[in-house]
Amino acid sequence: MPMLPALTLSFLFLLCLSTTINAHNITHILDKNPEFSTFNHYLTLTHLAGEINRRQTITVCAVDNAAMSALVAKGLSLVTIKNVLSLHVFADYFGSKKLHQVTKGSTSTATMYQATGEAPGTTGYVHITDVKGGKVQFTPEDNPSQTDVVFVKSILEMPYNISVIQISSILNSPEAEAPTSAPDLNLTSLLQRDGCKSFYDLLSTSGAIGTFLSTVDGGVTVFCPSDDAITAFAPKYKNLTADQKTSLLLYHGVPVYNSMGMLRSSNGLMNTLATEGKNKYDFTVQNDGNDVKLKTKVVTATITGTVVDDEPVAVYKIDKVLMPRELFKGAVVEADEPAPTPKAAKMKKKATKKGDSVEAEAPGPDSLDDYHDDDAADQKANSGERVVASMVLALVLAVTFIL
Repeated sequence: MPMLPALTLSFLFLLCLSTTINAHNITHILDKNPEFSTFNHYLTLTHLAGEINRRQTITVCAVDNAAMSALVAKGLSLVTIKNVLSLHVFADYFGSKKLHQVTKGSTSTATMYQATGEAPGTTGYVHITDVKGGKVQFTPEDNPSQTDVVFVKSILEMPYNISVIQISSILNSPEAEAPTSAPDLNLTSLLQRDGCKSFYDLLSTSGAIGTFLSTVDGGVTVFCPSDDAITAFAPKYKNLTADQKTSLLLYHGVPVYNSMGMLRSSNGLMNTLATEGKNKYDFTVQNDGNDVKLKTKVVTATITGTVVDDEPVAVYKIDKVLMPRELFKGAVVEADEPAPTPKAAKMKKKATKKGDSVEAEAPGPDSLDDYHDDDAADQKANSGERVVASMVLALVLAVTFIL
């Protein structure tokens, strides 16, 4: 293969790598179009914007401010408005070209409303029809008489990641607009059921519950140790100071909402409500088949159930109390964690009265003295991974060049 095509192929390979890490942001996309400011506002208010940004292969059907005014005037609750707007987010990619080339002139697509499980039957589907005169028509499954909603223009297309298009008016769905009661997002009541009562009692006694409650509006994820786990941990908990107890409890909260799907797809370090300054107080989320595990340097806990998972609040039950290394530096690491390599003992000579010297072992460092060796090891491991990735990339480029 000639050099130029090989280099071109290498460039395309690198371009593909960079493209895969790019993410869309529906809020920023619509910010550039003031005529959709009300639609954009309600995407944020209902937390749909975050869900859209986390999804791939998606189509957002935006409506202008006039169309949104008609929806807002109905006086629907925010939860109901979320259902209605969810009907305007398709779980497939439809750019302007694809819309005008619908197979056999008509197709149906699932929406985010259907994906929530709130839509009974197939009411969360929308029919797309390429009608005469070049128009494309959108009709909700449960409202076949609505035939006046049509494609207006394309706002942004990133094949086949996200397509943002404008439609002429709101899709009216009797099911989506049905009154919906707001979910119980009161942490005080949520944490007193489903096996979290003992954890809640500790939160209340320590005063840490206030921090959890103050984060609800912005999103919070709570990992609640079961009552049995709290009972087993009680002896260790009693030996902590008041400040340490508060830090331990805050360690079980994350100041952002994480659905179970997000936890299964976001392996890596996660900051907690106890993270501040030099005190990292973080843990690692790691998938193990269908299980989601939370790993500290001391213990590994498994999520065993869901108390609530409704943005902006998620509460999950775990089978062990999370022990941060900052508080339990001398604790024995669990068997599934690789044991740290012991440091070589320092030797020194000890003189005797006769002038002879005897090799004596100097005291080894206390495990509490320098616990940051773990940090250095982590950094070294991460550095090694980057080197391996660079070597693989270099190898691919070299092979491409030779060919």
